[in-house]
Amino acid sequence: MSRHLHGPLMWRRIGSGIALLAAMASAGAAAAATVAVPALPLWEIGVFGGAAATPAYPGADDRAGRALLLPIVIYRGKIIRADRSGVNARLINSDRMELDLGFALSLPSRSDDVDARAGMPDLHSLLEFGPRLKVLLAQPSPTSRVRLELPLRMPLELGNGFRRQGLVFEPRVVYETGDGTGKWHADANLGAVFGNARLNSYFYDVAPRYATPTRPVYEASGGLMMTRLGMSLSRRITPDWRVFGFARYDNHSHAANRDSPLFRKTSGVSVGAGFTWTLHRSAARAWE
Repeated sequence: MSRHLHGPLMWRRIGSGIALLAAMASAGAAAAATVAVPALPLWEIGVFGGAAATPAYPGADDRAGRALLLPIVIYRGKIIRADRSGVNARLINSDRMELDLGFALSLPSRSDDVDARAGMPDLHSLLEFGPRLKVLLAQPSPTSRVRLELPLRMPLELGNGFRRQGLVFEPRVVYETGDGTGKWHADANLGAVFGNARLNSYFYDVAPRYATPTRPVYEASGGLMMTRLGMSLSRRITPDWRVFGFARYDNHSHAANRDSPLFRKTSGVSVGAGFTWTLHRSAARAWE
């Protein structure tokens, strides 16, 4: 029997799909390659497919996994851009500095699947957006570069009235390299993630009504959530097919809320892989 999606359930399903796409976007970032690839189309439409497995939340000892197939639209405008590296609006764009509005999402987690959160509300997908400053630090070769990224994002909780859930700051250093033609692209990044008290409360608070003998009341504070090391690889198989994969290691040893009863593990690994298939592309060329 068919089932229609309404209200919170609908948003959870939509959020799960979008979040997985965003979680793997950087791994498929060939459209944002290290050097400008000539003659890129202004827009493309196609299909995205992939799967990812991540910790249920930062510091969790349970995991969440998602797989999906979605249509994908790529647009390379002068200011507004939507490509495999994400969706953003470029406000400043020079040889050494770029300021844009970046987006990110996190995978949802059902409390029934997480022992530490049994009986507590589910964690929905968080849609994060805000300004991102990118500064070129070095260009070791014509097809590689090192840059500093300074994103400040505001998370909105999908499936719960788009409730604001604080602020997140994620400074990181990124090394990118490729072959200069867009056939393959790789990157590695090292950074840290900081959340204010409201964001950390979303993951680590235990209200009195959810307290148990093994899960005491806890009120989270703002501060470091994790340090992060990630890498990704993307390769074009044909003009229409591209495959990619990513791996990410998060360390929570010095997290501000490691005393929370919901904090169970000092490290976590996320992995994912997928493909994009371009069905049609424009004759018009992209802005650079």
